[in-house]
Amino acid sequence: MQVLDLQITKVDQLGMLLAQIADLEAQAEALKTELKQEEGHIEGNLYKACVTLSQRKTVDNKAVYAEANVPAELIEKHTKTTAVITLKVTAR
Repeated sequence: MQVLDLQITKVDQLGMLLAQIADLEAQAEALKTELKQEEGHIEGNLYKACVTLSQRKTVDNKAVYAEANVPAELIEKHTKTTAVITLKVTAR
């Protein structure tokens, strides 16, 4: 039987960490969903939580622009552009 001598690269390390984080985030989301069934203060031995219900309002800018007949040139003039670097890691 041949044993492969694989060297763990930085990309592999990052991929493994991201996989662990994804698992932990899934567990956290499940707990959050369960805890959100209660309202008010929840006491633990080490931590406490507070669940509150609120309403959030947002403005649909595109709908407002369309209804106000704002020209595309004016929208473009006041639109900020930011450079973004993206790193995507996927399993092989």
